[in-house]
Amino acid sequence: MLSRALPWVVVAVFALFPMVESTFYTQLLTKVLIMAIFAMSLDLLVGYTGLVSFGHAAYFGLAGYALALMGPKYEAASVWWTLPAAIGVCAAFALATGFVVLRTRGIYFIMVTLAFAQMLFFVFHDTKLGGGSDGIYIYAKPTLAVGDTVLVNLEKLDQFYWLVLGLAAFTYFLLRRILGSTFGRALVGIKVNEHRMRALGFPVFRYQLASFALSGALAGLAGYLAAVQFGFVNPEILSWHQSGAVLMMVILGGMGTLHGAAVGAIAFVLLQEVLSNQAWFGVAAKHWQLAMGILIMLVALYLPQGLAGLASRFARTPEAEAADE
Repeated sequence: MLSRALPWVVVAVFALFPMVESTFYTQLLTKVLIMAIFAMSLDLLVGYTGLVSFGHAAYFGLAGYALALMGPKYEAASVWWTLPAAIGVCAAFALATGFVVLRTRGIYFIMVTLAFAQMLFFVFHDTKLGGGSDGIYIYAKPTLAVGDTVLVNLEKLDQFYWLVLGLAAFTYFLLRRILGSTFGRALVGIKVNEHRMRALGFPVFRYQLASFALSGALAGLAGYLAAVQFGFVNPEILSWHQSGAVLMMVILGGMGTLHGAAVGAIAFVLLQEVLSNQAWFGVAAKHWQLAMGILIMLVALYLPQGLAGLASRFARTPEAEAADE
């Protein structure tokens, strides 16, 4: 009962945040929620389907560029068509690349996903289409309205925050519902023993392809929201650094747990803000990646189930621990 109610309690607490905190922290938490969507989308692949992608930033960045290129340069586009279009582009690209990458395994799968992401990176970096290394500015945030009635004003920080929170909650509950279905259980079975699932008659390739496309679509949702928040896109959001960062979020929080991916995103973004704070760490703050890397290695070595696993360990009763022994 408590496990069912806890996510709703968390959403309610997050919803109150803009009322009590400053603009800076509201912006920071908005970024955290966007990264949580991004991390959950990758966890669907890594934690539940057993496919370690190192090119997931391709879909994140593609959605941002889709928004920048589809809308008028100096006028606000409509969320009603730009958001589905951006997600659709990412899903289609994931479906197309999935037909190729899913024919490989292990290190080859990782390298091919990275190759596709890098190809997309150079398409936007080396051509006029994406504005080169400077990227493209989004001068007007999209509008969410029905006729003349504005439902959500994305120019207002608190309203945009609540929209992002709602979409993050939607992503979590959608994935939880999917993973609790026959399709989700089949994905976990494929991760554990692909050959046995194929022998039982499951269309393994189609299940993996569906998971790959859904993961790309949800990463596109996160990329769209990030482009709206920051008002610009550049090739860096497509780079392997971004793919590595979201993979570290999943590892930090705990693979195979949706709430773990969200916790990992929160921890990663907040640690980045703390470790790069020059007022606290002086010159050493320029090398925050080194400290972050050490922390990730410690988590991988001593907390293989991530921060979510650590919380579960403390929450266990003595009776349950005695039963395991």
